[in-house]
Amino acid sequence: MRELRIRVLAGVFVVAGVLSWAGARLWNSVGTLPSVPLAAPVVLALIAVVLLSTGLSLRARFKAQRERRPGAKGVDPLMAARAVVFGQASALVAALVAGMYGGTGVFLLELLDLPARRDQAIYAGFSVLAGIAVIAAALFLERVCKLPEDDDEDHPGAEPVA
Repeated sequence: MRELRIRVLAGVFVVAGVLSWAGARLWNSVGTLPSVPLAAPVVLALIAVVLLSTGLSLRARFKAQRERRPGAKGVDPLMAARAVVFGQASALVAALVAGMYGGTGVFLLELLDLPARRDQAIYAGFSVLAGIAVIAAALFLERVCKLPEDDDEDHPGAEPVA
């Protein structure tokens, strides 16, 4: 399984932000811009909490397993792999959504004199922050589940994995 790259997430965020900003400008010139829902930052924050709690739980279980504590509950490798895939997918979607709300929020900065648009700009800003929290929690979960590096001295005939 490949590690998630910050450059990819930043690229998705920037491209989605630019396209969203341009789309918001176009949409506003044609009619009314759709509102930014209050549920967006709430849902992203809940996903971040789930990812963080999963990462903390797995980290504690891995630590107990490494220290060979009596009664330590092991971690099923398939469950750890599923958690990493869930984290990676969540991070990619969060980068996309945060970029979309970021672009919309930047457009809404021009319209802060209207109370409704000011509230939407605040919701968009909180959505970006919650999206960044999802990305951070997903990267933490990925690091927790990462296998330790193999030393070539222990395995002289081992080939590097590409």
